[in-house]
Formats: sequence, C-alpha cells, structure tokens
Amino acid sequence: MTTDSLRSGPGANGRTSRDRARLPVRAHLPACGAAAASGVPVLDVVVPVYNEEKDLRPCVLRLHDHLSRTFPYAFRITVADNASTDSTPAVAAALAAELRGVRYVRLEEKGRGRALRTVWSESDAPVLAYMDVDLSTDLNALLPLVAPLISGHSDLAIGSRLARSARVVRGSKREFISRAYNLILRSSLAAGFSDAQCGFKAVRSEVAERLLPMVEDSGWFFDTELLVLAERAGLRIHEVPVDWIDDPDSTVHIVRTAAEDLKGVWRVGRALAVGALPLDRLARPFGDDPRDRALTGVERGLARQLVGFCVVGVLSTLFYLALYSLFRLGVGPQLANGGALLLSAVANTAANRRLTFGVRGRDGAVRHQAQGLVVFAIGLALTSGSLAALGAATGSPSHSTELAVLITANLAATVLRFLLLRAWVFPARACPEPEPEPEPEPDSEDVR
Repeated sequence: MTTDSLRSGPGANGRTSRDRARLPVRAHLPACGAAAASGVPVLDVVVPVYNEEKDLRPCVLRLHDHLSRTFPYAFRITVADNASTDSTPAVAAALAAELRGVRYVRLEEKGRGRALRTVWSESDAPVLAYMDVDLSTDLNALLPLVAPLISGHSDLAIGSRLARSARVVRGSKREFISRAYNLILRSSLAAGFSDAQCGFKAVRSEVAERLLPMVEDSGWFFDTELLVLAERAGLRIHEVPVDWIDDPDSTVHIVRTAAEDLKGVWRVGRALAVGALPLDRLARPFGDDPRDRALTGVERGLARQLVGFCVVGVLSTLFYLALYSLFRLGVGPQLANGGALLLSAVANTAANRRLTFGVRGRDGAVRHQAQGLVVFAIGLALTSGSLAALGAATGSPSHSTELAVLITANLAATVLRFLLLRAWVFPARACPEPEPEPEPEPDSEDVR
C-alpha cells in the first residue's frame, strides 16, 4: 500500500479520506475472553530489522516468552525486514514457523518508518506497537505502555528515557545528543513530550489509520513526525518512564541520522507554520472530550470570559482616560468624567457583548446597552463620589492625583461590573442536550 493511496480518494466502501479522518470515541477494548474468541490479537508488536542475523532470534524468543507469561491478551509479533542482505530473512522465517503468534514481513526498501507504516497499515490488531531489536528497553514497561490504549484512556504511548524516574545506562555522547535533540523539538516545534526517539512506542489502530497518511518521513524521523502531528491535533500521548541500557553494538549512524532529523524538523515546522496539515480533521466526535459536552446547569467558559473581560477592561480604561484628558481641557472634572465614562461604557458593553460573552447579531442589542448603562451608573456613582471626596479633602487636586483616584475607583467597580454583566446583562443560556449521532452501519473495513 502506497502513501498516495492512503492520502486521498474514496475507499472500498465509498467514504472519502475526509470522512474517514474523523476519529471515533475511544472505547475500552474487549476483555481477554472476547478478544481471544474473535481470533484477532489485541496487540501487534513490530520489530523492524536490517541485517540483524545475530540479534534477531534471541530478541524474538525473549519477547515471545515475556508476552506469553505476562500479557493478558492475545498478541502477535511481526518481524519487519527492511531489505536485509544477510541471513536475517532466513532467521525470521524460521521463527515464524517455530513460534505461534510470530509472522515475518519482507520489504524491499530500507527505512524504519517505511516498515512501521506498511505493517501498521495492514494489521488487524486494535493496538499497534514497536520496539528495537536490541531490546534496550526493559520489557516490564510493555504492559504499562499499552494499558492506557487498551482502556481507551490515551491515543498514543511512548517510552521515555528522559522522564524523571527513568533509569538509563548509556554513554555521555548519546545522552547529550538525545537531550539536545529533544530541546530542539521543544524550542522549535513546541513539543510537549519528553523523548521522541526512544524505540518503544504504541498507538491505537484507528489513530494510526488517520495519522499515517500525514507522515511523510520513512526513516528515523518517522517517530518524531508522528508524535508532533498527534500532539498538535490534540490527541492524548501517554509517557512511560523506562529502564534502558544502551546497545554498544548499535549500527545507527548518529551524524547522518541527526542531519536527517533536523531536515525533518524544518519541514514539519514550515508545514505547521503555513497551515498545510489538515489536523482539524482529526477532531473526535462529541462526547470524547468532556470540554466539548454541552451540559445543562453547568456554567462554562468562566476563565475565557475573565480573560476577555480583563482585556476589554484595560482597553476601555485607556479609552476612558484619553477621553477624560481630552474633555478636561474644556470643562470641569465632573462633566469630563461623565462624558468620558458614558462613551467608554457604550464601547465597553459592545466589546464585552461580542468578545467576552460571545453574543452575535442585533437581537437584544438595545436592551444590553440599556442594562450596560445601569452598570455605567454604578461606575459613575463610584468615580464621581471619589472625585467629590477628593475635592472636599484637598480643595484643588492636581491632574495626576485625579487620575490616580479615578483608576482606583474603576478598579473597585471592576469586580461588581463583571458579575452584573455575567449574571444580568449576558446570562449564560442553557445548552440543549445534543442529539446522539446515528451510528454508521458496519462495513467490511469496520468489522474486525
């Protein structure tokens, strides 16, 4: 299956790629008995290899033994051979014939990302994982890695060598390169995950189905690109601290891999900057994110309204002070204050109506302005009373003193103004209960 065929065009059931891009609500996978009865493994662990005739057999034997003893679900181990030129194919084929739940896939082109894309795209398992053939990561982290995906809690899971409680044994050179690379990701792509290149990751199949067509890299940057896109799309990434021992015989070319990774960072960063990636199509339907639920009797958006009110308030205060200073040149302080406060109150109500409380259209605009003027009257009483008290106390105060008193009075009225606007002028409207979406009829691609 090619990348182009995944990117566009209707599927066999007539749905377009845009229709298929919408992620379903996460659900807990069936329990062990139900999964075994279906004959489909819950977990498919991919081991990508290239010329690993020495390490492949002990790796698969150890992994198969661990899963057989500790993993409570049906599993499969897939050896993905990236065009090996040694006896790796023969070793892999022998393992597939010897061990139940082991299969061998041959690719005629190199690239870890290409191997994962191919196997994951064709796998029928609901949870897909991969690990490096050297098994540097302790296998006791495998079940904690995939458990959040099985339960429906998370979309992807990664092992992290840089987490606080991880225990890692490796040389200073690799440690420096790893931390420097993740620092670059954090600073340039605003990545929130801690370790992009640990060869120990898992993903739910429906997430992989939507994400893989967007991932261009077929080499070592594949992991990073997948994680960055998932994070930018708002998917949940679970991190597991791992025990990790460096493989001194690793054949990875550090300099060449680092150069390719930096090229990938530039490419993905540029695509994100210009909005070339349709990440909005990965949004989950209503009901998976509690922030999207429209519930009656529950007030929402308080934090956003406070921010909007503060921004509008700062701008209104500056507008008010500018008007007061202008009017004060020709009239006394009381008239200047009244005129400036009236005009700024009208502008403040209009801005809060649209920006803070999200009211659109002309319906109720006159009533809102009338109620806003009542709130204005309260502010006028506070500020005018403050000016009167200042005049009585000092006789002839300076302009700067007047401004200081007015600012203090306005701050005192701010809390009351927000509460009146939110509870009286723009009260929260009850949200109707959403109608459940009709469930699609199962087809050949949906039935596992």
